[in-house]
Amino acid sequence: MAFPKIGNLAPAFTLADQSGKPVSLKDFREQANVLLYFYPRAMTPGCTVQACSLRDAQAELKALDTVVLGVSPDPVARLQKFIDKESLNFTLLSDEDHAVAEKYGCWGLKKFMGRESMGILRTSFIIDKDGRLRHIIDKVKTKTHHEVAIDWIRNNL
Repeated sequence: MAFPKIGNLAPAFTLADQSGKPVSLKDFREQANVLLYFYPRAMTPGCTVQACSLRDAQAELKALDTVVLGVSPDPVARLQKFIDKESLNFTLLSDEDHAVAEKYGCWGLKKFMGRESMGILRTSFIIDKDGRLRHIIDKVKTKTHHEVAIDWIRNNL
């Protein structure tokens, strides 16, 4: 599976957010840059570290005209629990059939503790206000992900 091409329009999608409301990528066109990040599962250790770092960086992201959308295969109810538990201040989207993850090339074979399974490959996409894919972060470290994303946005958008 391949990532979408940098410079092209980012693949369009509409997914349900944590409250079941539909959210489309095009909703942010001309209004904000989008940090679209795919994570394996709500309320797991690495995903919690990553989400809380983004929560704590909201002021910086807002100053850079950037909204965060987190996407996982979790059902809507689990997303709301994750937001409540960690006081998250950005939108989480449910991609239960992983169709959007597949469009973005981040659904694939994972190896964990000697076992192989299909799942989300932790990846982030930076999309500009014109809806164009500008950058892909595919070697994500959960503790520093927010810093890498903010630095790139600050220096390139």
